[in-house]
Amino acid sequence: MSDMAKLALGGADTQFPVMKGSVGPDVVDIRKLYAQTGAFTYDPGFTSTASCESKITYIDGDEGILLHRGYPIHQLAEQSSFMEVCYLLLNGELPKQNELTTFTRTISRHTMLHEQLATFYRGFRRDAHPMAIMCGVVGALSAFYHDSTDITDPQQRMIASHRLIAKMPTIAAMAYKYSVGQPFLYPDNSLSYAGNFLRMTFGVPAEPYEVVPAVERAMDRIFILHADHEQNASTSTVRLAGSSGANPFACIAAGIACLWGPAHGGANEAALNMLREIGTPDKIPHYIERAKDKNDPFRLMGFGHRVYKNYDPRATVMQKTVREVFEALKVNDPLFETALRLEELALKDDYFIEKKLFPNVDFYSGVILSAIGFPTSMFTALFALARTVGWIAQWNEMITDPDQKIGRPRQLYTGPTQRDYVPIGQR
Repeated sequence: MSDMAKLALGGADTQFPVMKGSVGPDVVDIRKLYAQTGAFTYDPGFTSTASCESKITYIDGDEGILLHRGYPIHQLAEQSSFMEVCYLLLNGELPKQNELTTFTRTISRHTMLHEQLATFYRGFRRDAHPMAIMCGVVGALSAFYHDSTDITDPQQRMIASHRLIAKMPTIAAMAYKYSVGQPFLYPDNSLSYAGNFLRMTFGVPAEPYEVVPAVERAMDRIFILHADHEQNASTSTVRLAGSSGANPFACIAAGIACLWGPAHGGANEAALNMLREIGTPDKIPHYIERAKDKNDPFRLMGFGHRVYKNYDPRATVMQKTVREVFEALKVNDPLFETALRLEELALKDDYFIEKKLFPNVDFYSGVILSAIGFPTSMFTALFALARTVGWIAQWNEMITDPDQKIGRPRQLYTGPTQRDYVPIGQR
């Protein structure tokens, strides 16, 4: 018998089961709340509501812990590869060597886009935001790949999953190429997932492209660190869209649309712009004082997190990666020194310690991506590329969950009560 939570409402006591996860807070099961009490709960943003049961990702924000299928993110980022993490998120276990080889080969066989999609790109303006293009192209995939849209068929779901993971780098790279007026580059399946993406983005047909190992590793690490993050806004959007029975391409397009919001996917761009505004390390104390002033609109971007109330475990890996990339590319950028100095001063400042405003992954990822050569407009597109595997894993889990129902949040209605229609001549 599970523990029970008692609710006293309207002069009556009602009991609800308390569910326990393998780790994390207990959850009060209120599925029968309305039937038993005639009341709903009120939880804007669903910050105190578990919308599903999941075995994929666990976050303990207070302790700064992020686990994928039980494995700590820093171990995966430092010792694993993005292809391994994709397999892990999709299948629940780390692959054996033969399983990884087969999976990697399968993904590489799906990297090309239908040739007619090149024409689809040309329907956009050249100055279109890459996320606008990705929304459209990913949504359009269902018009090209009819053989993987039946969500009741496990084989079709698997093919759609592989296609989305494989094609997203091609879609993102083509969005970049289109914006700068350069020809599209076809995938090179002899390269790694990250290496192939870098070549499609920065290579040109006129000369061979040489993948820099440190940059390739940094890209792979960024993909790992953004692969999944539990029930965030875009993941919840994918699940909500999927709960209606929508095809997987439409669901991922919905996730991309949600991620495009600056409060979600645009944080690393905001952090980079903030570092550029600060400029040099000697100006940091002035900006820290401005950040403390409630009447000053300036805010330190890249600090603090909706979930993490401790150091973001992904930021530690990013800080190390920044140095590796800068050394490999011989970059001498004052932004990096400004970022390190700002982190150092903020971590010693009582104001930031008291409010638990620690650097998050966005604080460093923007600096790295800028050093590699990505314009800020591509930052969120890269986030979407990496997060696709998490969205797909969560979507697959939702489809096979026997308790899953179509999403239907309730509301606290505060509008007019019933009134009679008045003919227009009498108003």
